[in-house]
Amino acid sequence: VQVNDRRILDGMFAVCGVPDSKFRTICSSVDKLDKVPWEEVRSEMVGEKGLSPEAADRIGEYVQLHGGLDLIEQLLQDPKLSQNKLAKEGLSDMKLLFEYLTLFGITGKISFDLSLARGLDYYTGVIFEAVLLQQENEHVEELVGVGSVAGGGRYDGLVGMFDPKGRKVPCVGVSIGIERIFSILEQRLEASEEKIRTTETQVLVASAQKKLLEERLKLISELWDAGIKAEMLYKKNPKLLNQLQYCEDTGIPLVAIVGEQELKDGVVKLRIVATREEVNIRRESLVEEIRTRTSQ
Repeated sequence: VQVNDRRILDGMFAVCGVPDSKFRTICSSVDKLDKVPWEEVRSEMVGEKGLSPEAADRIGEYVQLHGGLDLIEQLLQDPKLSQNKLAKEGLSDMKLLFEYLTLFGITGKISFDLSLARGLDYYTGVIFEAVLLQQENEHVEELVGVGSVAGGGRYDGLVGMFDPKGRKVPCVGVSIGIERIFSILEQRLEASEEKIRTTETQVLVASAQKKLLEERLKLISELWDAGIKAEMLYKKNPKLLNQLQYCEDTGIPLVAIVGEQELKDGVVKLRIVATREEVNIRRESLVEEIRTRTSQ
């Protein structure tokens, strides 16, 4: 998770000589640093946005810095930044945040990153972005950014706009990139060739012959009463092959099969989907057997 503070950014722009009118447009250039190198961002600032090369170079000294408490301490001693009221407030809050993060033992997952700008105008304090990292391959220790999966920050002025008295209501918000997270999960599962389990069902109640709907209903009711997650195909006489295929497709681990012979013998045939092994279990022991096998 990369964190920064809008006040540190604004203070940094001020001490680097960015005119007030250019704060937002320069901010949006800085926000591109996660995608393009500093040289490109600098030429956009100077060439397209009319910033002086000296101001751009001063910004460059700061926005390429990232770290933790040490960097915050270093910037609190910085002769220019420490003189700016906004930057000083932001750095003090950032120091407090990192002290709390240290107590939680998660500083290894957090980076104070001066290039993080998050383009929206309404942020007034801390801003953050969660970036997913993955190893390029098993032999390389280097972590590669897969992209932002969440982002947000603090905004003190936004809710007050809807308050008749215009009171300040401090809020912190975060949005999560659901679609991006799902696409990453899908890629990982494809790469691992694991079966995607789309249901929590522990057992499918199936029948081996026709005219056994009532028997399936009886058995599924017993399993539900015992707290077992069970389902069945909602057809009167489904083919056994279709019922087994349904378990393969959805990742249901067990099939409880009732047939005429099983009913006579007082047993249920329990099929382990992964191995296709079948065992006859006494009806009264079935619940315990399913619990044992699905807890493994």
